[in-house]
Amino acid sequence: MTQARIALVTGGNKGIGFETARKLADAGVHVLIGSRNKERGNAAAATLADEGFSAESLHLDLDDAASIAAAAAAIKSRFGRLDILVNNAGIFDFGDAAPGKASLDAVRRVMEVNFIGALAVTQAMLPLLRAAPEARIVNLSSSLGSLTENADPGAPYYTQRYIGYNASKAALNMLTIQLHEELKSEGIKVNSVSPGFVRTDLTGHGEMTAEEGARLPFEYALKTDVSGRFVEPNGSTPW
Repeated sequence: MTQARIALVTGGNKGIGFETARKLADAGVHVLIGSRNKERGNAAAATLADEGFSAESLHLDLDDAASIAAAAAAIKSRFGRLDILVNNAGIFDFGDAAPGKASLDAVRRVMEVNFIGALAVTQAMLPLLRAAPEARIVNLSSSLGSLTENADPGAPYYTQRYIGYNASKAALNMLTIQLHEELKSEGIKVNSVSPGFVRTDLTGHGEMTAEEGARLPFEYALKTDVSGRFVEPNGSTPW
């Protein structure tokens, strides 16, 4: 019997992360719910288990290097590899704003979690991804991270100027591009996915449900022939 693929979804206890985890589990993947809050992570994993899926919680705080190292060690000990990494965890800080008035503390916090945290998790998981036969990395980005759309007055979110959040997603896209170049000879696929304008705790409103927003992260977590892309529901997003 073929051994199930192993996926880690950071921030997988709610919203798009949870629905991505559910879709992966429904496809036969064993899902690790990465969560800063242990109780919420346990509850999310229990919900999936009650639905008949293979899932468990894994404590993972993107602000805590020790927790990232411990999570990587636990995955290595249990499974010896990681097939799929979904860098979903992210934050928005309401002190963020246009460059002239944004709180510097807010900008630092958003960059630290959304970019540095994702980079730290990726670095910790790379040896495990390299041990998998066809590893995938999916970075949850946003159209707000597109330099092209930030500069286009006709773009849908042109007026949404949050220097911390937008810059963090642009930096995450840079991570995607550079990882793609670094890892392509090893067969590891890396993509940025903008799920769409989803109603979550982070946005407070939106046009799509979390389940609808999980479609692209799920799809690219399993794709075998695409890498180095920035995609959204309607197609490719300009960098």
